[in-house]
Amino acid sequence: MRVPLLLLAGMVVAVGSAQSPFKLMGDAAPMDGGCIQLTPDVPYSEGLAYSTQKLNLNTYFEIQFDIYLGTKEEGADGITFVVHNDPNQYQAFGTWGECMGYGRWSKDYVAGNYISPSVAVEFDTYYNARQNDPYCDHAAYLENGTNFHTQYWNNNMDNYNLEDGKLHDFRFRWNPEKQLITVFLDGHIVYSGKKDLIHEVFKGATQVIWGFTASTGRASNLQYFCLKQIAVYKIPSRAVKPVKPAIPNLTLQTAPKMDHNQAAISEVTSVQTPRLDQVPLLR
Repeated sequence: MRVPLLLLAGMVVAVGSAQSPFKLMGDAAPMDGGCIQLTPDVPYSEGLAYSTQKLNLNTYFEIQFDIYLGTKEEGADGITFVVHNDPNQYQAFGTWGECMGYGRWSKDYVAGNYISPSVAVEFDTYYNARQNDPYCDHAAYLENGTNFHTQYWNNNMDNYNLEDGKLHDFRFRWNPEKQLITVFLDGHIVYSGKKDLIHEVFKGATQVIWGFTASTGRASNLQYFCLKQIAVYKIPSRAVKPVKPAIPNLTLQTAPKMDHNQAAISEVTSVQTPRLDQVPLLR
């Protein structure tokens, strides 16, 4: 059963099941039931999906979706949820493998493909010492195209596992008044932090792209997401007045595979509420 997002009294502008079009890159592809595959269960795969409806950072919003990270405990590499204003816009992508289609190999070596300026949340399923990973699966907050992190969430379990064949409920919430990011996974707060996204990260930009990235390396897993709800709330009149999002008019060619030098992009015109009766739910 899909439960609507909890609405704050007197603040709601719009809420409903998500039907936002997505631009897809690499191995990302529509699935039966409305979910979107990010990677098939094959080595050295990379897939990205960006909503064509930008987010307005002057408004309070919450995005809720399910993520699926496979069934193989030794699989790889994970998924990131990303909010960005990269100059490459809908063609922005990061490095494969441990960088999960988002970041770069080293935080100290600014080269190759990565998505920046950006904030992201990774759901990492493979140990990589170079990124300061723990030995277990975990979630972590990231910025500006690097997967290196000094803090993470693993539910205080050294054997925490996200590759359990179940859908995991994930919510990303932004409160512009408090400049607060809150991230939930299966009902737990996995990250909460204050950040002036507009000025500190996005250098004054208020309209930003959001979506998902994922990749595999020598090890692999089927990885996908199912968008459930997007809620947008009015902020009080004393706050900055929202600006109407500008949706770019892109003409992009379809190609079946990303070669890590040229991003291949296709478009999904709509995403319906998924039918997930054949997938076990974690509730």
